[in-house]
Amino acid sequence: MSFTLSRRAFLGSAAILGTAAIFPPRLAFGSTHLRPLTIEKRVIEVLGKSADVFGISGPDGKPGLTLAADERFAVSLSNQSGETSIVHWHGQTPTPELDGVALTGYVEPLSAGEVRGYDFAARPGTHWMHSHQGMQEQRLMAAPLVVRTAEDEAADMQEVTVLLHDFSFASPEEILAGLRTAQPDGMMPGMDMSSMGSMQMGTSMMSMDLNDVNYDAYLANDRTLDDPEVVRTERNGRVRLRLINGATATAFWIDLGDTPATVLAVDGNEVMPVAGTRFPLAQAQRMDLLIEVAPGAVVPVFAEREGARERTGVILASPGASVAKFSNLSDTEAPPVDISLETRLRAKSGLSPAKGTKASVMLMGDMSPYSWNVDGNTWPNHRPIGVKLGDRVELELMNHSMMAHPMHLHGHHFQVTSINGKALAGAVRDTILLPPMTRVTLAFDADNPGRWLFHCHNLYHMATGMMTELIYT
Repeated sequence: MSFTLSRRAFLGSAAILGTAAIFPPRLAFGSTHLRPLTIEKRVIEVLGKSADVFGISGPDGKPGLTLAADERFAVSLSNQSGETSIVHWHGQTPTPELDGVALTGYVEPLSAGEVRGYDFAARPGTHWMHSHQGMQEQRLMAAPLVVRTAEDEAADMQEVTVLLHDFSFASPEEILAGLRTAQPDGMMPGMDMSSMGSMQMGTSMMSMDLNDVNYDAYLANDRTLDDPEVVRTERNGRVRLRLINGATATAFWIDLGDTPATVLAVDGNEVMPVAGTRFPLAQAQRMDLLIEVAPGAVVPVFAEREGARERTGVILASPGASVAKFSNLSDTEAPPVDISLETRLRAKSGLSPAKGTKASVMLMGDMSPYSWNVDGNTWPNHRPIGVKLGDRVELELMNHSMMAHPMHLHGHHFQVTSINGKALAGAVRDTILLPPMTRVTLAFDADNPGRWLFHCHNLYHMATGMMTELIYT
């Protein structure tokens, strides 16, 4: 089976790119260098009940893929799920037809039984892969995508990867229907009006919406704290913990108790080391932590749901240490996830100084009626963000709603250069959290021509319209 662009997709892309040539992806079906990835259906147990979910398994049958230093992302993706799908390589920056989305017109979704090849230079770091078709991501169609560096391979550290999820026995369609029909005085299933934060705005107090979906469980590598994954540490106890928030509508606090850790990277990009014991992690964001587990010690790595007591996690335990039982509920409610860490992060290797072309977008919407938008427009009736090849772009985002939005830009990584008017040489990311009434400026080089989605990574915000696209003119 070969890759083709439909005439409609080709003409639409050519119109966007002007004279830029559009090349099909490098394919080599039948070649042994393509590693197999499979979209599949599987059954897991959650809270003592069986659940039918999706999965993405690698050549060894385990979730996702880990690539060695300098190894290309060269895979054949086989859709054995029985449903039409497509997989986005979140954090990678290939040409647009290889990005794993159909909405920009370059490719069609992957039909049931179809196999499609992908071959491009892999971007190092902790990344992930997930469906970009409908709301399949809610049904756990996601997996880790780790690309190691030569330094990673030479380091005397044990690597542990953790993928976090929120889980419901209800279908995502049922959840979205409940959100759309719920009102503040008549809550529907799936809607959580009890989780409300507050923030000071001038002399008045305004309510902050948290956790618009109540889930049945919260998972770390498909497991709850009733039966968590216990990782026995190696002799020196040094662990590089690669955390991925794959939840569709839940932000977490990573809580290590009294055990200190050091942030090494976010969204696959190295940062200057930042120490702490508690770290915020919004939807789609990743974080690499260095943790040292002392002899005889047990370190629970909890992911606590913001504004609530629910939690999940994994347990790091030194050899021979006895592991106690941990509750799915913490003693106190976690606060709203904020940008306190973001203001402290500094890129280890950021952008060189340059004057940028300015653009801005406003994030808007409300819980009732449940609808979210960019600049007052809902996808697909959107206003694209236009850039020119070679430009340094300064994109200002303003969240003019009372709910946080983790915004993800496809095909690029950006540097956080300003938060609420305060300049900084912040982290390089692909997903940035904007709490209510927050203003953030992002800078990136327009070096990957095409059409690229820019959307909220709360799945239900995106599904109701909070998405636009970046286009090269």
